[in-house]
Amino acid sequence: MSATSTIKPIVLIVEDEFLIRMSIVHFFEDAGFDTLEALSADNAKLILNKGIPISIIFTDIDMPGSINGLQLAWIVSENYPYIRVVVGSGRSRPAESDLPNGAIFFPKPYDFTALKPAILHNNPI
Repeated sequence: MSATSTIKPIVLIVEDEFLIRMSIVHFFEDAGFDTLEALSADNAKLILNKGIPISIIFTDIDMPGSINGLQLAWIVSENYPYIRVVVGSGRSRPAESDLPNGAIFFPKPYDFTALKPAILHNNPI
């Protein structure tokens, strides 16, 4: 790594729908993040266990697998409290008490104009 290079924060995007996942990837890459992708919460747990320094996890609620995105959000909050949690869904809107402390929710379709200041808050790049 050269003296002029910078380390970008990493976001783990957990979304099983390809086109939606790609739009989220492009949003975060344009905002200066490196991205990792998971097609399910189970796959995201495997990525988290690798010890990669993830700054944000952005997860859909409804996904295939043994756990959903809301359950993943709680796992992340309890085991990786330094990772910022963002939860999204086009089907349901969780009550505030259903989200881990500090997690934020965005409904689909995502309004990236509104999402950007919420995501970048306290995450300088």
